Amino acid sequence: MTVPVLGMVLKGYPRISETFISNEILLLEQLGIQIRIFSMRHPREPFFHESIREIKARVDYLPTELFLEFPRLLLPTALESVRQPTRFLNILDKAGKRFARTRSLGTVKHLMQGAFMVNRFLRKSPEIVHLHAHFAHSPSSVAMFASMFSGLKFSFTAHAKDIYTSDADQVREKINLASHVVTCTEYNKQYLNSLVNGTSTPIDCVYHGIDLKLFNGVSERRKPEPPYRILSVARLTAKKGIDTILKALALLRARDIDFEYTLIGDGEDKDTVLKLMLDLGLQDRCRWLGTIPHDKVIQEFHRADLFVLGCRVASNGDRDGIPNVLVESLAMGLPAAGTSVSALPEILQHEKTGLHTPPGNPEALAESMLRLLSDHSLRNNVIEQGRELVHSSFDNRQLIEQLAAIYCNNIPAMNCV
Repeated sequence: MTVPVLGMVLKGYPRISETFISNEILLLEQLGIQIRIFSMRHPREPFFHESIREIKARVDYLPTELFLEFPRLLLPTALESVRQPTRFLNILDKAGKRFARTRSLGTVKHLMQGAFMVNRFLRKSPEIVHLHAHFAHSPSSVAMFASMFSGLKFSFTAHAKDIYTSDADQVREKINLASHVVTCTEYNKQYLNSLVNGTSTPIDCVYHGIDLKLFNGVSERRKPEPPYRILSVARLTAKKGIDTILKALALLRARDIDFEYTLIGDGEDKDTVLKLMLDLGLQDRCRWLGTIPHDKVIQEFHRADLFVLGCRVASNGDRDGIPNVLVESLAMGLPAAGTSVSALPEILQHEKTGLHTPPGNPEALAESMLRLLSDHSLRNNVIEQGRELVHSSFDNRQLIEQLAAIYCNNIPAMNCV
């Protein structure tokens, strides 16, 4: 008997910044769900987390560039148009309407990638019974078109940037066409429900969660003493608000607070961030480590006294959901200061599991940081309650069972027991 397989469409695989996806795949496999990965891009980092080696799923890569790889995309698309002309015309009509909304050639590429995926892989793989995409933008577009070509149903997981920087009508259309939608915060769920206002498509919230065996804290943290060790792990991009953190650190320095700041991560704003460190005269207090493997990140969690993020809504609408690093920080007994943007208060419950302040307010963030370093009663309280929240609501082995149940309830062909 053929075992049913879940086809998973990803923007790139593996990616060092998307461990929540690889962890999900690994845990689903451990629950007995067979997966086949279709990646729109090859890996962009020269290394990956060790957990990737444990994943058994076959990975197939789709042509990435519309113009450079047009011949590879054209033939499968032409073959599908001949095989099912009426359906192809309907798909072209759908693509035309989507293109009219955004004027993006991405629509053309996603249609052709969907045709390529069906012609080259799905028609030869009858064991694949459903398509699921991670992210509500391009991967779900490819899954949607592949669904239209193949007749398989599709679903998707919506995260953060993919929701808030996408055309609302495009997202609304995908929700209404999908068999089900998953998202990773209650904030996102409320927004998606507001787009469709009573759709028949179920929208479920399942937090990403973390491996509590890996992020299990230390038996007892040292009492913070100057120089305080302050840590951020973030992609260097506008929504992370690193500039707010640096300005807050400058305020602490002006008050003669001694500290050492470690920043882990890379991104398009790297030069701007490093220049701001120099402009604020913080170069002797800061060290930038770039992108490093997870085991090295954990070492930095151990040595730090405080974790901080300055998340904000970027000018293009991009924003965070619940950054996994915040969950990891609390799991390891490292107090965290952040902002009230998006779903952050779902993990940083103010004065219970951490402190949050309005975004873009260095003065308020500096005060929160100082309180968590010097108010030992508050610090001990948020450490205890933060760990409790993570263990009760962010254990990925419990959450993966919720996610598997959603797949099984919405995909009858999975034949779940």
